[in-house]
Amino acid sequence: MAAVWPACAQPAPPAPAPAAAPIRIALIEGLSGSFANAGEAVYRNLLLAVERVNARGGVRLRDGARPLQLLRYDSKGTTEEAIAMLRAALDAGAGVVMQGNSSSAAAALVDALNKHNEREPQRQAIFLNYSAVDPALTNEKCSFWHFRFDAHADMRLAALTEVLRRDAAVRRIYLIGQDYSFGQYVLKRGREMLREKRPDIEVVGDELHPMGRVKDFAPYAAKIKASGAQAVLTGNWGNDLTLLVKAAREAGVDARFYTFYGNGLGAPAAIGEAGVGRVLAVAEWHPNLGTPASDAFYDAFRQRFPKPQDDYVHARMHAMVELLAGAIERANSTQAAAVALALEGASLAGTPLAEFHQGTLRASDHQFIQPLVVSEMQRVGTPGVRFDNEGSGYGFRTVLRLPPAQTELPTTCRMSRPSPERP
Repeated sequence: MAAVWPACAQPAPPAPAPAAAPIRIALIEGLSGSFANAGEAVYRNLLLAVERVNARGGVRLRDGARPLQLLRYDSKGTTEEAIAMLRAALDAGAGVVMQGNSSSAAAALVDALNKHNEREPQRQAIFLNYSAVDPALTNEKCSFWHFRFDAHADMRLAALTEVLRRDAAVRRIYLIGQDYSFGQYVLKRGREMLREKRPDIEVVGDELHPMGRVKDFAPYAAKIKASGAQAVLTGNWGNDLTLLVKAAREAGVDARFYTFYGNGLGAPAAIGEAGVGRVLAVAEWHPNLGTPASDAFYDAFRQRFPKPQDDYVHARMHAMVELLAGAIERANSTQAAAVALALEGASLAGTPLAEFHQGTLRASDHQFIQPLVVSEMQRVGTPGVRFDNEGSGYGFRTVLRLPPAQTELPTTCRMSRPSPERP
């Protein structure tokens, strides 16, 4: 299947337009403001994934193929605007909503969509989440209408702390994060996991900072340096991560950064040479996984979006679109409940991604179970680092890869399902 990726690297000649209307997908994300770069990066991934489905003829239904149509709704980085955009998307006929760059917004969208689907069973929609990793979303706040395609915070933390467990040189660690639900959770749960796996490590700092409002992280970097920390654990993302690591570099912080998102959105360039062998990240995939199919997938993305600043690729976002298309075909319907049922237990087997990525949507809580890879920043061209990030000259090499069976965690989800008499 690897040959399918280069064929989709450039915009394909438009296929004959199906007679049926397109299947509308609403991306609700911050496309302006402090985290606009993160929102636009998501859009590029989803756009290419949608183009790939459409290039092979769209989604096949009994009454004919239908293309996917990706619509953009700017939440401006606020929960209130995300809810307003949800209403606009539903009014426009979107039966699928996608969001992820805020766990707070995701929780509000889940609640709003639950209420909408109960009130208006003829206009139901499903919510596909690619990045909101608060564990509650597939535990106590789980919903039949919500599916998460990213590993949640506990899963990511388990992988990062497994590497920390093996690093005997680390004795002092600093915890820092954004002051909202996800950032708060990472610090709390990170401390607990460290206590379980490495009780000898001393936590020498534990603080939260305003999300998206700190322009100068120098005071935080100075505190990290003064603490003598040998490691920093953070869930920061977007500009809050980029500015933090840049300030740490400028302050001469001599510590390894254990991050959720240190391999994207400008972070490698901001860290520079000081990050070599020091910055670690965790993700479901990274460009230097090292298989021919993985390389072909990444090459296709870089051909479609050749600007270095556009180089931000996540396999899970492509998996999300592939599994959605497959679920619609299996259900032979775009009706939300039917598609949701078809997504339960769905696997990447048989999709173009299957040659380099695996994953299954667990029916009990709608959490996608997939591999996790912890990688370490190195100079491009060193063993295991064929590709760099964003033209920075720095890429990441695999330190630890955990198969799906080792990333899966229990769930406390008790999911309510639509009553049989309703669609």
